[in-house]
Amino acid sequence: MRLSRRGLLRAGLAGTAATALGGLATGCSVPTGSTGRNMVLWYWSGGLSETVVKQARARYDSAVNLKATQIGGYYRSKLLTTMTGRAHIPDIVGLKGEDMASYLPNADQFVDLRTLGAEKYKPQYLDWKWQQAVADDGSLIGFPIDVGPIVHYYQPTVFEKAGLASEPEDVSREMDTWEKFFAAGEQLKKRIKGAYLLIDILSVYENSVNQGTKRYVDKDKHFIGDQEHIRAAWDRAVEAKRRGLLSSIVSGTPDANSAIENGRLPSQLGASWAAGDLKLNLPKTKGKWRVANCPGGPANNGGSFLAITKACREPKRAFEIITWMLNADNQAQGFIDAGLFPSTPASYEMEKLREPDPFFGNQIVMDVFGPAAQEIPVAYNSPYDVALGQPIKDEMKNVGALGKNPEKAWKDAMSKCRRIAEHLGVSI
Repeated sequence: MRLSRRGLLRAGLAGTAATALGGLATGCSVPTGSTGRNMVLWYWSGGLSETVVKQARARYDSAVNLKATQIGGYYRSKLLTTMTGRAHIPDIVGLKGEDMASYLPNADQFVDLRTLGAEKYKPQYLDWKWQQAVADDGSLIGFPIDVGPIVHYYQPTVFEKAGLASEPEDVSREMDTWEKFFAAGEQLKKRIKGAYLLIDILSVYENSVNQGTKRYVDKDKHFIGDQEHIRAAWDRAVEAKRRGLLSSIVSGTPDANSAIENGRLPSQLGASWAAGDLKLNLPKTKGKWRVANCPGGPANNGGSFLAITKACREPKRAFEIITWMLNADNQAQGFIDAGLFPSTPASYEMEKLREPDPFFGNQIVMDVFGPAAQEIPVAYNSPYDVALGQPIKDEMKNVGALGKNPEKAWKDAMSKCRRIAEHLGVSI
């Protein structure tokens, strides 16, 4: 069974890299990396365009022997193990976006890209994405690969049958708030027997959190997951459950696929890369989908970086390779090849990204993806967000799947968070 990009992202969230990274020694001699003409690039399957990687090897062949290696399994763990071992460390490494905050406290293990002239490239990239790779001391450790703007995927024929707006512009306008979206879901459920607006409760909770400017821990290492911004997202998800808008089907299962194909799950909120999952897993639904704005405002899920390790013998050459691989034209190619949505706004106007998409009824989906990507709110991402957000998500799932009392679930989540915060040295 193929693990979707959504599944890979969630799998990568297990544990907190803040603890693991604590094992990286600082103040030691430069570790052993590549030598001579050799330069090693580590990334994961689907993390870069294979076309661009191949072209980079050919383009820089006269200067370096670029060995690009896809690392399978738990990428972050393998990278950390190699770096702590201080031998055979790759020169250029991919850093997954959901892990970036955990690398920042150990920024000295990577080259500060500002020292190589990165600032002159900054205007070419989404500012909020650029800021995600900036450490507290101002150093820049990652160069943006892609982003994951959240959109509303829906089936227009089902919406029309339910008496709802069905054209993308109309859906975006008439379901622009969560309340309007929920009201549409109630009408959908009333008009289409057995239909539900969304598959699970986390799609409401997580996207609501990601629409804000705060997460679970602030810059002063203080737990803020008990504050209004998180409680509001929690209450909104609980409200969707209370109003009967969420199915009891497990995402990614044959039952879920059948319900989607039959129009009983005609709506979902997902990142730009989820379009690839739909095409791969539900080919029979080709032409039945459209894309509209996410209710409640733009949000992001996913997107990664390339970094240069301190082991690199030729950081200037490595930076030259990175900036070429991640320029606007090559990022457009990355979207075509691997669904990597560009972090370079100039790509959004390129003709090759503005082709009508037959899977989405010949809609030019860039008209939705592009503006959404440029309006993502800037939020501080703490190394401790994963560890302190997980108990809340776990209890949220207990509410959605097991029917646990929401107030009891919230209290249990806060109790778990307090214990974890104390262990991590995060103040309450």
